Amino acid sequence: MDRARVFGTRGRGFESCQPRHTHGDDGLEKMILYFEEPGPGNTDELLRAARARVDELRIRDVVVATTHGGTALKAKKTLGLGVNVVAVSIAEGFSMKPGWCMTGEERRKLTEAGIKVLTASHALGDGVGSAFAEKYGGKPAEEIVRETLYRFGQGMKVCVEVVLMAADAGMIAMDRDVMSIAGTSEGADTCIVVKPAYPRTFLDLEVREIVAKPRALT
Repeated sequence: MDRARVFGTRGRGFESCQPRHTHGDDGLEKMILYFEEPGPGNTDELLRAARARVDELRIRDVVVATTHGGTALKAKKTLGLGVNVVAVSIAEGFSMKPGWCMTGEERRKLTEAGIKVLTASHALGDGVGSAFAEKYGGKPAEEIVRETLYRFGQGMKVCVEVVLMAADAGMIAMDRDVMSIAGTSEGADTCIVVKPAYPRTFLDLEVREIVAKPRALT
């Protein structure tokens, strides 16, 4: 593991990714995969860690942020047929930026692989509130939440955002934990386990576990 470090939740090194109960209390020790730097080079290692946690927790819904479908296809192959993979792409509002949005052919490949595809307004900004902020100043609440999550990295912000979007579209179950995978610009370097919520019930959302994230954010 030359690009990553594995730590337990109490800061000790772990050779195994298997969770274990601590003695004398009801706590649970598990590994967190910290990448030395963000970026797409972490994708394969992250997906292996995600698969291990999916199996341990019996997670059935995994939301994946993907620009052109590559990360979602890798996730589907790694996670197996029994997992509902939801690919969330960049909103069409960015179509004026060449190469940013998913093409029809890219979408077709995902659906043929059994992946649900969602393109919708971003839950944490870039909507009506952002339009008013750009013209008149100020910050809508969504952008304040977004900037707070960015302190944990771009991937963390996107992980939370795509869960909100998938929930609002009815593409994930709301009565059990889901996994969310995202990255920094492309690929995947962040993975969390979440109690999902809709945007209108955002305060009910819980980030229950961090499976992996970059240590450095730039």
